[in-house]
Amino acid sequence: MVNMKTLEIRRHSIRDHAGDHLNQTGVTFARLIGQNIGPFDRVITSALPRAFETAIAMGFAVDEQTELLNTYGHAVEKEAPWPQTFDFYAEVIKHNGAPAKYAHKLAKFYASVMDFISEGRSALVVTHGGVVELGIVGCLPGFDFSGWADPVDYCEGARLYWDDKFVDAEVLRVNR
Repeated sequence: MVNMKTLEIRRHSIRDHAGDHLNQTGVTFARLIGQNIGPFDRVITSALPRAFETAIAMGFAVDEQTELLNTYGHAVEKEAPWPQTFDFYAEVIKHNGAPAKYAHKLAKFYASVMDFISEGRSALVVTHGGVVELGIVGCLPGFDFSGWADPVDYCEGARLYWDDKFVDAEVLRVNR
């Protein structure tokens, strides 16, 4: 997949359960992950502090924040409560309900991000559990997610490959 554009979509780092901000463990963990990824020509996060703070702790300047990446809302949560596997989200969006609408909106947004980067270059999105999985399955209809097992944990996600559309992906797991 050399010289293809790539998009990494990752979940934010560690925070205290009720907190909006990363805790020190989360900052340290994001720094460690950031040492081994990139560079990125464009970095986008949700508008929530923990996503923005994750990108900064990883060592990347944030180009854009968008509320689209904040949460998928109550209608989606009702049909697809987080956490779920990639396979589950891939099945639920086949029913064309609220999860499918949100997944398609994310896929369209991610496709627009690819217009900002050159061949062989990459972009990074930092968002939240559930949003990560729905966006990835929305970008790759028909992809076999059966080997991807668990929902994403902190700083995990996927790398998507672009060739005029998203054509492949690999899951990105990390050890804590």
